[in-house]
Amino acid sequence: MAFQYLTNVPLDEALAEYMTALEERGLFTQRSETVSVKQADGRLTASAVYAKISAPHYNACAMDGIAVYAKNTFGASVTTPVRLQPSQYNVVDTGDPLPESCDAVVMIEDVLWKDEGEVALFAAATPWQHVRQIGEDVCEGDMLMPSFSRITPAAMGAMLASGNLDVDVLVKPRFAVIPTGDEIIAPTATPEAGAIIEFNSTIFKAMMQRWGTDIEVFDRIVDDPKALETGIRTALLHYDGVIIIGGSSAGREDYTAQTINAIGDVIVHGIAIRPGKPAVLGCTETGKVLFGVPGYPVSGMIILEEILRPIIMRMQAQPLLPPNEVKAVVSRTLNSSLKYREFIRTRLGYVGGKLIASPLMRGAGIVTSFVKADGIIDVPQNVEGYEPGQTVSVRLLRPIDDIKRTLVITGSHDPLIDEMTDLMRRHWPDATVASSHVGSMGGLFAIKRGEAHIGGIHLLDESTGEYNLSYIRRYFPDGGVLLVEGVQRVQGLIVARQNPLSIENFADLARNGIRYVNRQKGSGTRILCDYLCRKDGIDPGAIDGYDREEYTHTAIAALIAAGSADVGLGICAAAKIYGLDFIPICHETYDFLLLEEAYNLPMVQRWLETIRSPAFSERIMKMGGYDVCNPGKVTAF
Repeated sequence: MAFQYLTNVPLDEALAEYMTALEERGLFTQRSETVSVKQADGRLTASAVYAKISAPHYNACAMDGIAVYAKNTFGASVTTPVRLQPSQYNVVDTGDPLPESCDAVVMIEDVLWKDEGEVALFAAATPWQHVRQIGEDVCEGDMLMPSFSRITPAAMGAMLASGNLDVDVLVKPRFAVIPTGDEIIAPTATPEAGAIIEFNSTIFKAMMQRWGTDIEVFDRIVDDPKALETGIRTALLHYDGVIIIGGSSAGREDYTAQTINAIGDVIVHGIAIRPGKPAVLGCTETGKVLFGVPGYPVSGMIILEEILRPIIMRMQAQPLLPPNEVKAVVSRTLNSSLKYREFIRTRLGYVGGKLIASPLMRGAGIVTSFVKADGIIDVPQNVEGYEPGQTVSVRLLRPIDDIKRTLVITGSHDPLIDEMTDLMRRHWPDATVASSHVGSMGGLFAIKRGEAHIGGIHLLDESTGEYNLSYIRRYFPDGGVLLVEGVQRVQGLIVARQNPLSIENFADLARNGIRYVNRQKGSGTRILCDYLCRKDGIDPGAIDGYDREEYTHTAIAALIAAGSADVGLGICAAAKIYGLDFIPICHETYDFLLLEEAYNLPMVQRWLETIRSPAFSERIMKMGGYDVCNPGKVTAF
């Protein structure tokens, strides 16, 4: 019988129920160990730490000079210096004990040496000047740190100075991570079809180490319930919990939930969030964590962040601080299911004084969306989503000051944007670019709505054969934008190596047995495709794959290289990246639309400097399929 989800519990309820079960079984009982202070950086104190000796533990000279009895210097001035004989002072260095007969130190720079050891002072000393008295820093018995405090390098110094050579710290939470699945393989540069590179454990280990845990990644376990149970039981002998990656759903080879139930208890299976619904939250009778994580990386990252991190913080008696949130304006329609609370990764940037959120692709397996994300939009359950221009709360993943320096580029995809970003970072390490691929028309409307600084466009006017200009005149009749000249590039048909299907021209796309992959609606390449269909009298419905859409030229090339499609319309540079054949169809103009009010922004000026640089021209010429004339030339509208 197929396994069914046990629950569809809201996230907050699932976490509370799980926390209660773990607490009742003793997971949060504090355990301590003694370590050397020198090895204690970053650890948490298990109890209050008190000074065992004062620091300093003697009256110490704080300057090089002479130690004196202050009363002997009273009355000294520039006109009436006081003279002291050798018996009335002691020469001292910084850190020396203060002689018993003295109560002050005069800096060596303020001492005038006379014959036979006599000295002249031109200013009176005050009692205890330049002296570190006993306990100046800390007195014996003073509390240095309360319980559950994070030990810093400065705290380590204070403990050693006050006679603490060892310190009691909380035992670090220890977890085992077990990847599962017949299809999982170790990272390799040459995976076979059907093999899935296992990188989740690397992500999860790094995340949990940042939260203060010790982690061991176990070898993969195949989809076999007995083998999985044996592996989990072995890990539980030495760890506070086990993270099982994969097998948490309800497929025929998903054994995580039933195995956890055989070892302990499933508390929650199925959480009303997306991504991450199939998570399994369980524990043993002794309070050890049994945590089933979906195999999709983004699902796993969300579940670890929302469920496991609060548990780890509780194990270390640390507060779970609220996320740093800001308000931002959504740049496009954001649909969400009423059934789930959804976590959507987004890029952020300030445009025209507004913080703009540009949501990234939402697939549970798209880990690069976390690489690019500046924040997360938390869409509550029972909310259908948000409309363009609507204000939402965004949980920050990057410092807001970095986001304020971010250049926001949207519109048509071209790899040259990434190359420009790299050139900018090499020249200005603080430069940040947030780029999203929404097609040429999407970029044009983003500029019109003031949601991006720059938009990449290559929009063909069929009546004139002209690119971009007529669209700008139509959609910006009152001006307010600048056209920045980009590049000339070649568009054509990307096909497999040696062109095994003998595709010669665009009309061949209507042949039987040809699998096409298209660009998304609103992209310049899609507009070109539709134009070529009309030009050649082709019914788009006759093209197998016309409705199969991708958002980038490289995605088109990747599908063809993998044999998932036979042909796609794209740029020469993408074909070259994948070593594919390319059939040129036309040359087109790829330009950039720039908000006039953004022209003088420092990041825009850096971008203009970059596109005009010889280094940029050199890079794209090596990529192939480009030509440059006046990159960076600006025309006002």
